[in-house]
Amino acid sequence: MAKRLFCVDFEIFGKVQGVFFRKYTEKQANALELRGWCMNTKDGTVKGQLEGPQNSLNEMKDWLKNRGSPSSRIDKAVFSEMKPIENYTFTSFGVRR
Repeated sequence: MAKRLFCVDFEIFGKVQGVFFRKYTEKQANALELRGWCMNTKDGTVKGQLEGPQNSLNEMKDWLKNRGSPSSRIDKAVFSEMKPIENYTFTSFGVRR
């Protein structure tokens, strides 16, 4: 049976711009075989969307909340409710400009 897929939106607050946060997020998402995207916002946050199996998403949420890039400082991480999806809508994880 195929793994059930979920999607979740996120926004990370703190010192997350200019500290390679998106690059590390992309690296971590790829390591967990997640798909989606992340981008800087004009408000100084990083937001994005993730798709994948629930256990991988939970691991990524923990990483976004507690680890981030080496020189980042995470003040707050906000996640939407995990929603089940039938199929991936993204082919990979990427950084949006």
